[in-house]
Amino acid sequence: MFKTWKIAYSLKNTYRVNSILYALKQIPILGRFLPEGLYRVRGFKILANILSGLWELVTVFGGKVLYFLTLVCGIGILYEKVLPREAFLHIFLFLTLIGGYIKTGMFDPTRDKYYAMMLLGMDARRYTLSDYAYTLGKTVVGFLPFTVLFGLARQVPLWVCLVLPFCVAGVKLGVAAYTLRDYEKRGKAFNENKLEKHQWILTLVFLALAYGLPAVGIALPFWVSVAVLGVFLPLGLLGIRKVRSFDRYREVNQQLLFQMLHQMDEAKTAPQMVSRKAISADTAVTSHKKGMGYLNELFIKRHQKILWSASVKIAAVCAILSCGAVAALLLFPQLRGEVNALVLTFLPYFTFIMYALNRGTGFTQALFVNCDHSLLTYSFYKQPKFVLKLFRIRLWEIMKINALPAGVIGLGLCGILWASGGTENPLDYGVLVVSILAMSLFFSIHYLTLYYLLQPYNAGTEMKSATYQIAMFATYLVCYSMMQVRLPILVFGLACIAFCVVYSLVACILVYRLAPKTFRIRP
Repeated sequence: MFKTWKIAYSLKNTYRVNSILYALKQIPILGRFLPEGLYRVRGFKILANILSGLWELVTVFGGKVLYFLTLVCGIGILYEKVLPREAFLHIFLFLTLIGGYIKTGMFDPTRDKYYAMMLLGMDARRYTLSDYAYTLGKTVVGFLPFTVLFGLARQVPLWVCLVLPFCVAGVKLGVAAYTLRDYEKRGKAFNENKLEKHQWILTLVFLALAYGLPAVGIALPFWVSVAVLGVFLPLGLLGIRKVRSFDRYREVNQQLLFQMLHQMDEAKTAPQMVSRKAISADTAVTSHKKGMGYLNELFIKRHQKILWSASVKIAAVCAILSCGAVAALLLFPQLRGEVNALVLTFLPYFTFIMYALNRGTGFTQALFVNCDHSLLTYSFYKQPKFVLKLFRIRLWEIMKINALPAGVIGLGLCGILWASGGTENPLDYGVLVVSILAMSLFFSIHYLTLYYLLQPYNAGTEMKSATYQIAMFATYLVCYSMMQVRLPILVFGLACIAFCVVYSLVACILVYRLAPKTFRIRP
């Protein structure tokens, strides 16, 4: 059994190492200095193995610490009407029940399982049992330090803290055994990534019990929680018998893995289907422009649904909300003071709002799937003069599309500021409008620049650029962090305008210098 696990883990680690090396090769600047035969260089393979090992440690402990910091203790400390240890065990019990069936560890189809059992022909029973034992071992080891640390902090006895990780494993074993028996009766494999309706309902019920009852001062008594959790231990022991005696693992895994392949195929074609549905089928759509202008205008007209139509709808909703807010302030003067203070200091918050409303990501995805995906196969389309000309045309178009809701939001904020009592500095009104428009300009340029410099899609419209995904995630984090910033309109607004202007100039220079080389279909 250990030999099987060792082979399986080596296969999984090899897949992960190759993914890391591929990601390193995709980093724009670094990728140029890395050798073509990167996978054969011993030093890089050692580095990738170290990173893979660190990632394995993160999977063991990282999720668990977040689990306790947020879902168990983070929310538990809010309940002042119940004892700390009772709240801790009450929440932990119901979350453990949920985790028992949404994350068993056995019925999760993954690529490494497909490679091992389907392609390499490894014994399905040996592979499944060794992999499942390792998964449960990681669960116990990962939970143990945090049940002790957080449990003792919540006044739970040490012996209970030490037993809790084994209770978690016991639930998973019990559910796995029940699921295997169910397969013997019905012949249908349970996929924990595709929960059925009754399982979602059960999850909502357990969540309501976990968090709703303590909120009204009700929690399971300490010994009741301990007794129920204790039942999971013999349940796990009984589950071990069924898990070991089951002899149809290959059938189960075949069902699950072919479901996974089908899901992967659907995921690959989903962007194409969504983008194609957004195209107007009106054959009367035409343009009087020529060259790249003709191409772009046809694209914009045929994608009205996700571009101008969506922008107009967003602007209309923002206008209605702004008018409603102004009317409320005029009708209820007692609200003015608090709202005025918010408007004068909450401008940074609108960075995230503009990020959420911007049409840049949908625009660039539609550009590739319905236009560049085909045209980039022609040499003339990749010539520098055409790349840069089309970039200018597209940038102007997306700026106009995003400027409409931005202008409405800016004017709406001015109206709310005026209705709530105004400001001592009239310049705030102008800065408010211009800064919102500057944010819109920034996101328009940002997304299109990333698209041209990193072009993340391959011929199958799959996203293959790790750098692009990191850049997108970093954008989200920065915008999200701005929600915590409180600065006067004049200070943040002027800084925002200056930053957007500088960023726009730098981005355009980078595109003009690099895009003719980087705007290609990825291999």
